[in-house]
Amino acid sequence: MRSGDAVVAPERVTGAQSVVRTLEELGVDTVFGIPGGAVLPVYDPLLDSEKVRHVLVRHEQGAGHAATGYAQVAGRAGVMMATSGPGATNLVTPLADAQMDSVPVVAITGQVGRALIGTDGFQEADISGITMPVTKHNFLVSSAADIPRVIAEAFYIAESGRPGAVLVDIPKDILQAQTTFSWPPQFDLPGYRPVTRPHGKQIREAARLIQQAKQPVLYVGGGVIKAEASPELLELAELTGIPVVTTLMARGAFPDSHELHMGMPGMHGAVGAVAALQRADLLITLGARFDDRVTGRLDSFAPDAKVIHADIDPAEIGKNRDVDVPIVGDVQAVLVDLLEALRAELATGGTKPNLTAWMAYLDDLRATYPLSYDGQSDGSLSPEFVIEELGKAAGPDAVYVAGVGQHQMWAAQFVKYEKPRSWLNSGGLGTMGYSVPAAMGAKAAAPDKEVWAIDGDGCFQMTNQELATCAIEGIPIKVALINNGNLGMVRQWQTLFYEERYSSTDLSTHSRMIPDFVKLGEALGCVAIRVDKEEDVAPAIAKAREINDRPVLIDFIVGKDAQVWPMVAAGTGNDEIMAARDIRPLFDDDEAASDPVDIHETMDREQAGDREQPGDREQAGTEGKDSL
Repeated sequence: MRSGDAVVAPERVTGAQSVVRTLEELGVDTVFGIPGGAVLPVYDPLLDSEKVRHVLVRHEQGAGHAATGYAQVAGRAGVMMATSGPGATNLVTPLADAQMDSVPVVAITGQVGRALIGTDGFQEADISGITMPVTKHNFLVSSAADIPRVIAEAFYIAESGRPGAVLVDIPKDILQAQTTFSWPPQFDLPGYRPVTRPHGKQIREAARLIQQAKQPVLYVGGGVIKAEASPELLELAELTGIPVVTTLMARGAFPDSHELHMGMPGMHGAVGAVAALQRADLLITLGARFDDRVTGRLDSFAPDAKVIHADIDPAEIGKNRDVDVPIVGDVQAVLVDLLEALRAELATGGTKPNLTAWMAYLDDLRATYPLSYDGQSDGSLSPEFVIEELGKAAGPDAVYVAGVGQHQMWAAQFVKYEKPRSWLNSGGLGTMGYSVPAAMGAKAAAPDKEVWAIDGDGCFQMTNQELATCAIEGIPIKVALINNGNLGMVRQWQTLFYEERYSSTDLSTHSRMIPDFVKLGEALGCVAIRVDKEEDVAPAIAKAREINDRPVLIDFIVGKDAQVWPMVAAGTGNDEIMAARDIRPLFDDDEAASDPVDIHETMDREQAGDREQPGDREQAGTEGKDSL
């Protein structure tokens, strides 16, 4: 039951009508799905609903990712619907994807009648059992009278605590049965009590560690966005002067333009952000989970740092890294209390930590190792240039939705994010095919926003059929297709680690133009444009931005040899970050490559007024492992 729910007197309905009425009472305005035999009873009353719009997708996976994109922009649960058997099993990937990234979604699936369950009936699958490992919770409805309560509980579970995926499976005979609908229902969730308020003692201990730290970092994860805590994060950073790193899932949680923002850490993070974590003496971890893509080899990650870890999910605290101050609670509530504690300390004579030397060290790294890229040796279009130009043109008010692979990393690096919920991607599961349907869901949630799907030619071929859905349903997304003719990230690994043995990565979209993406886009109802020259990039983007009555696809033909830098190879530590050719080395000329820079020595030099200027080092070409 949600606060403010109006009381609805009991009335006689079918189970299917009860489903639709419940969705209406919960404020659902959009459902993505495909009808089929077992769920067909729901689609009949859904036709009459004036409050719930159904978007008929072309594949159930598209429905799932669209629900996820909707939820990530709207900040409330997205809804997907499918029939039994293959319809339901096609939702498994998007459910796992949403669960990994803590996105609130609710799946409603039809099931064969109760008399057929367990008989291997036509289109029967135990979707509750199948999805149990990849959902926060799921339900198999056993009585039509339970429908309002169960669906309302599903939304509450999906949206509360650590958000996640919930499935409600309803047998066909229950959908057809007569029942009574009344509202609101009474919840029956024994044992489910998410902790949202942090413990005061832990807050005070965190404030004490922050005041004592000399090299602290705010390590920010996607939980800050889900908690709507970006304003409080900005307050904390400016109050303390502590630098901020934002993970792949947290891009936009803190403005890229802010002087305290060091960028994205991790496997393809900025050198300054990776160094900030590695050399920190205190990690203030907010809504992040010490993912392996951030930490690299865990036993060498931030070796000298104490850890404050605030998360709404107690299972995450201490799971991958020992914690000095564990704080269970909603991140926004944690930040509000922490700000109050720090201000109280300052008001009674406490002092802010002196971070001058620490910031000087990080600023030097940021200036010396900016994110950059080379032009393509064969003169072809650089994908980084395309994405950077797109970000400049569409600006911080647009929503950017990436697929998975090289284009995802370039989109995270070269678009400047200033606001939360402006960057969507599949972070935890890394699901190819996510971008187009998720962009469709994002645009459905925010029709007045400009939504760009930044996709690769590999990802795009998995779910591009949803462009037909966009065209028919009037959802005018825009697609920047980064077409390098290959499975780019796999090819990069083959270049670096498999002696350039390119096994099964050539997609033939360059060599044989199969498919011709312009013709395909037009066939799917889009305006389609092809660009292969740098001077045509900005005009094509400008033209796409002017078209708002149908989807637009720009096929950017880019070089196949472009690689994502910097890079921490899988299985190595963050100190072994690899830099691109145009990034000057982290070593002085007289230092051996095996000797890491000593931050403490560097900071001592800076405090003594002997800080090395960026121009003091020769511009040199390197490609390989550089120690921080």
